[in-house]
Amino acid sequence: MTDVLVVGAGPTGVTLAIDLARRGVPVCIIDRAPAPFAGSRGKGLTARTLEAFDDFGIVGEILALGHRGLPHRVTVRGEVVSDADPSAGLSDSADRPYAVGPIIPQFHTEQVLRNCLADHGIHVEYGAEVVAVEQDGGGVTAHLADGTAIDSQYLVGCDGGGSAVRKALGVGFDGQGGFQAMLIGDVEVTGLTPDRWYQWTDPDRGFLALCPFRRTPVWQLQAVPFADFGEGGTLPEPSLDYFQRLADDLTGQPGIRLSNPTWMSTWRVNVRMAERFRVGNVFLAGDAAHVHPPTGGLGMNTGIQDSYNLGWKLAAVLGGGDPALLDTYEEERRPIAAWTLGFSTDGLDRVTGDFADGTPRGIAAHGADREQLGLDYRFGSLATDLARVSTVHAGDRAPDAPCRDPFGDPVRLFDVFRGPQVTVLGFGGAPVVSLAGRHVVIARVGTAPGPDVDLVDDYGCARAAYGVDGDAIVVVRPDGYIGMTAAADQIEEVRAYLARFDSPRPR
Repeated sequence: MTDVLVVGAGPTGVTLAIDLARRGVPVCIIDRAPAPFAGSRGKGLTARTLEAFDDFGIVGEILALGHRGLPHRVTVRGEVVSDADPSAGLSDSADRPYAVGPIIPQFHTEQVLRNCLADHGIHVEYGAEVVAVEQDGGGVTAHLADGTAIDSQYLVGCDGGGSAVRKALGVGFDGQGGFQAMLIGDVEVTGLTPDRWYQWTDPDRGFLALCPFRRTPVWQLQAVPFADFGEGGTLPEPSLDYFQRLADDLTGQPGIRLSNPTWMSTWRVNVRMAERFRVGNVFLAGDAAHVHPPTGGLGMNTGIQDSYNLGWKLAAVLGGGDPALLDTYEEERRPIAAWTLGFSTDGLDRVTGDFADGTPRGIAAHGADREQLGLDYRFGSLATDLARVSTVHAGDRAPDAPCRDPFGDPVRLFDVFRGPQVTVLGFGGAPVVSLAGRHVVIARVGTAPGPDVDLVDDYGCARAAYGVDGDAIVVVRPDGYIGMTAAADQIEEVRAYLARFDSPRPR
């Protein structure tokens, strides 16, 4: 028997397995596919996802494999109307070290995640298909197609839009499909320099885009050929010959040649959300819980952050924390999923409008919404403001800031947050040392070096980022969100809050 069984080894499932494994939780991860997915499918990571990967220690590898600041060349009716980076107005800052996420094929992202998981001694078991799920007060049993079964205390379905786990639970998947469809695939390209995301629109004929990737000859092709839609929105089966014909027709550039297709598919509009994200000891995450249009590039990122939210809560409860903590997963993530559905659908409507009137607005929106840095859990029961500071509130993303350690070496708040622990920031003279616990790290923030200072905020960046004037306590959750703000004399209130996450009872 394992503590947690993760069903599905895409980015959502592997992220969850990593987060559990680094906390010492016994975890098993399976996938019905015979091998890892080889396509570029979800090709954009948001700034918020980069912050999660920073916590895992893999952000450098991800950035080395991706494009940040890739220009978009938009051509309408044969005329180049835009050739610029749509994120050019965004730049890294002291409190937001990753203002813009990279364009990176999903197969690169998944490989980095699997390598990280392997570093924790966990490997995906492929070819393991779940056909039934049973649970009782003692845990969950997953029955596999080969007749075997896996017992666990908790099971998390990360197995995609057609989730076998969700179906086994009988959870509804409400929403709608639509007429809109798009061809998508991975090809190699000659005749174009791989330094831009090329996009061609003709309001009468359709749309085609070719996006290059780093460290691979693969480009992702996306196409919407208006003339080829049949009754009910059907499109011809994707093939290299068909992709080439579309490129010749929609780009007007006969020198562009496509070759070596490795993945080809047809995507159709599907906007749905599960009625529930939890049934007993079984949870749903990622596409198993919500599916989105690709516009905005938030679907995979939202799934990754589902796991980043759930992993520490499962570990805390398995370690003796308050079982009610698991109820906050659906409480916090379902509203975020609903927002993402709306944001992505609005983006699809904008892109559809582009096709109709020839006005280019780009494939993906940019800004705080697109990068998911402005999303918060202020509405949730874990958000507790006792001494509200002026810049951030409980439930907000915890900002980064440059400081120095007691030896004078540079250190960032994200360096302190990195790891599976809760972090308590004690600004000024707040007496926070007594709050230290098994999974609680104390960081006393002062303006000058001293025996009671762990972080020297001599430029005031940390105080400015958190809006602290005087003494204050800020509790940062393991997933990088602010759980609590308190006054320096509210130690007992902070202690009671931390007890929800940590317990002296051994695992």
